[in-house]
Amino acid sequence: MAINKQPKKPLFNLIHSKLAITLFFIVVFTIPALLLLHTPSASLCTTLSSNNPWSGDLRDTVFPWNRLKFVDHEPPPITLKIAVFSRKWPTSSTPGGMERHAHTLHMALARRGHQVHIFTSPIDDDIASIKQRMQIQKSPNLSPIVHWHEGEPDKWRYNKAWEQFEEENKLKSFDVIHSESVALPHWLARQVPNLVVSWHGIALESVQSSIYQDLTRKPDEPISPAFNQSLQGVIPKVLNEIRFFKNYAHHVAISDSCGEMLRDVYQIPTKRVHVIVNGVNEEDFTQDLSLGHEFRSRIGVPRNASLVLGVAGRLVKDKGHPLLYEAFSKLKLKHPNVYLIVAGSGPWQSRYKELGSQVIVLGSMNPIELHGFYNAIDIFVNPTLRPQGLDLTLMEAMMSGKPVMASRFPSIKGTIVVDDEFGFMFSPNVESLIESLESVVAEGSKRLSQRGKACQKYAASMFTAQKMAMAYERLFLCIKNQTFCMYP
Repeated sequence: MAINKQPKKPLFNLIHSKLAITLFFIVVFTIPALLLLHTPSASLCTTLSSNNPWSGDLRDTVFPWNRLKFVDHEPPPITLKIAVFSRKWPTSSTPGGMERHAHTLHMALARRGHQVHIFTSPIDDDIASIKQRMQIQKSPNLSPIVHWHEGEPDKWRYNKAWEQFEEENKLKSFDVIHSESVALPHWLARQVPNLVVSWHGIALESVQSSIYQDLTRKPDEPISPAFNQSLQGVIPKVLNEIRFFKNYAHHVAISDSCGEMLRDVYQIPTKRVHVIVNGVNEEDFTQDLSLGHEFRSRIGVPRNASLVLGVAGRLVKDKGHPLLYEAFSKLKLKHPNVYLIVAGSGPWQSRYKELGSQVIVLGSMNPIELHGFYNAIDIFVNPTLRPQGLDLTLMEAMMSGKPVMASRFPSIKGTIVVDDEFGFMFSPNVESLIESLESVVAEGSKRLSQRGKACQKYAASMFTAQKMAMAYERLFLCIKNQTFCMYP
């Protein structure tokens, strides 16, 4: 008897059927989460008005702790012994964003008198590193004390760091333990009741990043195999995060939208989710008009420049540089007196240089140099394709008295550009970015300067290292003693 065999599906169809299933789950899973997100500024105006100040248990808050005023005791009411697990600790002049956050926060806490111990990956034994280690050995009571575990430079081994932690903990128990992201894995975190983990990006946000990055493809450009692989693996990753995040006792979200995702999708109880926005050193980023004029002159911006745009950070695809490159290449043809200053390094550095004299590429810059950069521009542009976390560059620009242009992502519109006066938002595509750029050119530098004043005022109330450090200190005190959980 003949057997009717079904023909096998071609591999191409099989792959795309899997992709379709993955995309279906993404839509079903992600869209409801995004619908929950909102810009909280309107409700907060009522909650935190001078006539109706907020009070209660800090663990019940859903808005950023940065909005509250904590009494700046000198010294603090209790001196804490704090353990910090960070994959890296800055040793160069241009560290990454998470390293900068960890360094800014814990240096501020150390200056307030807390005993801070950093457990991090080893570094190269160059002259600078040797000097740093010798300084710590000579001054064992110096805070923060950095513990580099043994092994290959820049390779994080949590088990080695945990061994160092346990030895130090025997001498005197730590009051609180702080993990930067998953530096301390969840199976160890499960047994630590006084642990705080800060999330600078979660898997659910990375789903959006993958989609936005793929949307930059040209119509005739094939889909990247890496994109297929990332989508097929992202749902299990999100589900895995939802299952293990509960093992961390306390969660710090660095944006309002991340806080909502942790509460509503990751199902973390409200009392264990705390929104504390990252801050930048207020001494490093201030408004200085004379410095801006000097910087422009030094790098060759002509005096007849009608408008100067600025972008800073890693010059890579996921930071949105394909969008800005294409948008500005069209804008400059219509507006020959508009200039773009690019601060940073990466694959798109050489591409920007191709755009001619209206684009000035400076390479990587340290905070001192960035101070001049921010003061030299009229508006800061951040075309990022990464919704996760919050770029410190936006806060640095606002602290320097500059308005911003940024991708319309929940994290940015809910925490940074909470008022139309602070700047412009655009959908992460070339057409929308060009439209916003044309609006900026039409407004001109004088109007942008007015916007910058509003930005600086808001940033000073929210994004300083002092505000961030005081919020973290209060959270750590609350974990140590519940009396400190009550506000005011």
